This record gives sequence, C-alpha cells and structure tokens, in this order.
Amino acid sequence: MHIRSSVVGLTVEDVEVSSKFLVDHLGYVEHLAADGFAALSRADGGVDIALHRRGLEVLPPELREVLVAGTIVAFVVDDLDAEQERLRGEGVEPTLPIREEPWGERLLLITDPNGVVYELAEWADPPSGR
Repeated sequence: MHIRSSVVGLTVEDVEVSSKFLVDHLGYVEHLAADGFAALSRADGGVDIALHRRGLEVLPPELREVLVAGTIVAFVVDDLDAEQERLRGEGVEPTLPIREEPWGERLLLITDPNGVVYELAEWADPPSGR
C-alpha cells in the first residue's frame, strides 16, 4: 500500500467555527466547503482535516450523531514556547499549558469552540525516523 496523504475526519456541531479556528490559529487553508462539510490542508504537508456536521447523511447512520470526543489531533512543532506565546497573542489560552513528560515530550493542548482538542508537541530527543 502506498499512502499519498492523510486526512482526519472530525464530526462537530458547527463546521464553520472549527474551520475558522484551524485557519486563524493553526495555519490551515479551507479548500472546499459545502453545507455541513469543510476540507482543510496545510502547505507543509501536515495532516489534512475534514470537518463534518453532526447529522450529515454522508456519515454512516451509527455515526451521524456522534460528535468528536476523546480525540486529540497532535502536531509536532519546532518551537513549542514560541507557539504558546503566539497562540496567547491571538487570544487562544491553552487548555493545558506547556508541560514536560518523563518520556521526553513537551506538549500543550488547545481546544476549539466545538471542543476539538489539538496538541502541539516537541521532543527533547525526537524519535528515530521523524
């Protein structure tokens, strides 16, 4: 199997609100938008994100009413301190400010208005192959 790209699909209550958050604070560009749907990507090849409105008929019946919960979309960044400062300057207060984990990861969490949680992380000693 050859994977050409990756997309994370998230079901939210208000697609426009989450799309705006991704564009305004995480550098995404909205490429496609329709009633209840938006497709976003980044120029640097980060994971694409597809937003679906709860109840959208394209979703399998058993998932139509299930909002994203318990999912954390994580991004590895180069300068976590600068990202936290930038986000605060944009009015985004971290849900979890920078913390260091014993396994060498530094991370912070932010949450969009729909409750989607994003992690920004950096590694003291990056895992091999990354």
